[in-house]
Amino acid sequence: MRSGNPALNEKTFRNYYTETAGSANAMTVQGTAWKTLILLGMCAGTACFTWTRVANGEMASAMPLIFGGAIGGLIAGLATSFKPTWAPVTAPIYALLQGLFLGGISAIFEQTEYKGIALQAIAATFGTMFALLLAYQSGFIRATENFKLGVFAATGGIAMLYLVSFVLSFFGMPLSFINEPSWLGIGFSVFVVIIAALNLVLDFDFIENAANNGAPKYMEWYGAYGLMVTLVWLYIEILRLLSKLNSRD
Repeated sequence: MRSGNPALNEKTFRNYYTETAGSANAMTVQGTAWKTLILLGMCAGTACFTWTRVANGEMASAMPLIFGGAIGGLIAGLATSFKPTWAPVTAPIYALLQGLFLGGISAIFEQTEYKGIALQAIAATFGTMFALLLAYQSGFIRATENFKLGVFAATGGIAMLYLVSFVLSFFGMPLSFINEPSWLGIGFSVFVVIIAALNLVLDFDFIENAANNGAPKYMEWYGAYGLMVTLVWLYIEILRLLSKLNSRD
């Protein structure tokens, strides 16, 4: 098994398989789905908090929460990835902190771009997730080894490109097309959104296989965390794409 999502990789689940498949102590797809809903609810709760701060013009108090959420979420995410046994605690912390970041960023986009952009991005994100879940369950999309390898390579390439652009920005030479509303920039964002969306298929497949192989119960939190990572990435990229399209008008 292979996943483009670094939080859901083969080594992680291989190291935690048990002989308890089908027992009360084993991971299930349904259990992972419920825990994903819990994490989404927690994320939405803190997102509303920072959204309200920005919407009310309280930027001075909102910015520390936004940056703190981004940095703290990264730390909690790394802790979860390196220590999956901590997932029942660190995954909710990740969701709460990411909510602070996403709520603030969404409100800023709402004020600087156009009213309704955040709602459109949310609808597109969950619409994409449910469409791909349906396609996966119906067998229309199959996570073959070649499919997994292609998505994994594309995801790694995007991550490397973002990293190179970040490093070059310190020397005043960022890869400008990544953020510009040119047709090249829009095309790049469309490509990134597609790859982020396809990672959901790999995540669905990985969670299903892990549950079938009897991963321990706490891995439901880890699987839910992995889905959150992909959904957060997909949402941010859709938000960026809508912003670029709006700038072309």
